[in-house]
Amino acid sequence: MAEKMSFETQLKSLQTIVDQLEQGDIPLEEALKQFQTGVELSQKLQKTLDNAEKTLTKLMDDDGQEVLFDQPKKRRGPSK
Repeated sequence: MAEKMSFETQLKSLQTIVDQLEQGDIPLEEALKQFQTGVELSQKLQKTLDNAEKTLTKLMDDDGQEVLFDQPKKRRGPSK
């Protein structure tokens, strides 16, 4: 089973692939493999970022319930 790479390691791998593809001096078959690997890495990285965003945009309300950051919190008692 492959060891899970950190976000930073995956990002560095993706950048290496992009650099190699931009240089254009690798054989076509290798370029296609690299491109496919790059797409997979990009999808994993995007999923990680999406999950991080969801985590960071949640707050706990006064009742201990998770609420999205941009939703107003429930107020208790009359407002002044």
